[in-house]
Amino acid sequence: MKKSLLAIAAMTAFAGAAQAQSSVTVYGILDVGYVGANSSVTNGNNAAGAAGSSYNYSSTSTPTGGNAGYPNSNLKQTQSGFGQSAEQTSRLGFKGTEDLGGGTSAFFTAEFGLTPEDQTLSGNTTGGLKNRQTFVGLKKNGLGDAAVGMQYTPLHIAVGKTDPGQQNNMTGSVIYTGQADSGVVGAQGGNANAYTSRVANALTLNSEVLAGFQGHAIAVLNNNNATAVQSTTAGQTAAGGNTNTNGWGLGLDYTWNKLFATANYTSLKQLTSATNCLPATTTAIIGSTAANSCNTAVFNAGGAYVTNMGVIGTGIASQPLNIQDNQTYVGATYDFGILKAYASWISRKATDTANSGFYQKRQGEQIGVRSFVTPTVEAWASAGVGTFTPMGFNQNSAHFNAWQLGTNYWLSKRTNVYGIFGQYAQANSTYQGTVTNGAMSGTNFQTSVNANSYAVGVRHTF
Repeated sequence: MKKSLLAIAAMTAFAGAAQAQSSVTVYGILDVGYVGANSSVTNGNNAAGAAGSSYNYSSTSTPTGGNAGYPNSNLKQTQSGFGQSAEQTSRLGFKGTEDLGGGTSAFFTAEFGLTPEDQTLSGNTTGGLKNRQTFVGLKKNGLGDAAVGMQYTPLHIAVGKTDPGQQNNMTGSVIYTGQADSGVVGAQGGNANAYTSRVANALTLNSEVLAGFQGHAIAVLNNNNATAVQSTTAGQTAAGGNTNTNGWGLGLDYTWNKLFATANYTSLKQLTSATNCLPATTTAIIGSTAANSCNTAVFNAGGAYVTNMGVIGTGIASQPLNIQDNQTYVGATYDFGILKAYASWISRKATDTANSGFYQKRQGEQIGVRSFVTPTVEAWASAGVGTFTPMGFNQNSAHFNAWQLGTNYWLSKRTNVYGIFGQYAQANSTYQGTVTNGAMSGTNFQTSVNANSYAVGVRHTF
């Protein structure tokens, strides 16, 4: 009897110890409130937006959509209502760790975006339950960690550490331009996405901190190459071709007393080729300007699919096509005690892999401050300037500026009410009118943008 009791006690103690080695945490954010926005696009293609937005070019026509070809047009939009995710994107996440012994542990994260305004969980117009990050990894004490899955880029994480607005979704930031998460009318043009926030099919590495330095790396790999015997009938296709998404990135953080500095670089490349397309006529050559079942023109096979920096380098193979996307970010903070100062610079260039002269470029710099005015009232301010060059050959750059003010009133450690106002303005930018055999020519027209957004809401974290 005593032996049985001892055995049961030993098993219970072992089970308790095993359970203590593994833990799972449920966390999340719910952010709702009143959201409003105004925007004005002058002398631009209204349906496509301003600089950097989508234009539908062909080999012989002017840009299509909206008031294309009418340079004296003007579009004004106003939005007001109860919205969501203005200060921070609502989300639900699960994360856990397991002690494997010997200073080694396993960890995972599964995080999904939430849309409190939607009545359905998935399959709705906003995409429903969105995968923000999902990965599994291993960590070794004294060495670092590695993880595989859908993950934030090191550059995005670095921005989060050096952004005075803490990556809120309102207009007014030169560095983080995530208005899509709030559903408001965001600033268009050069304020399109300044960098890639997350990628699929990614391996990340993070070192331990050594003498104040910590290194970060990411590799993206998603290749699909296929060949097939095709029909000899003109205009028919067969399954085949290449769809390859690859990339890499490096980051280095440095912490010294009250100073934090970070430098990051990301390079993403997407290549798609439909090698088994037959021309509409047997005498035409694939890749020429003659129409065929896969590409209507040489231009369409490359840059025409690239419409906005918001879709460049997502790590998803389906978008966009044939682009080299390079992104650089440098940021720093210094804590003066009564306030924290911020400074940052970002640059992004997306180039057609078939023609390095066909590219889109954006760069900007920003400064800001953040401080607790009282133990429960927090405020921040930021301002920045930049230039934006729209996709094309020899396009003129547009100058833009943005600023933002915000405040939090903390009701508790997990709940706060907030107010945010942001402004964006872009000067006139010149565009070329027509595209012929991959070259741009024709009449120029101008575009300017003014936009603002504002929100008052409540955020609860759990």
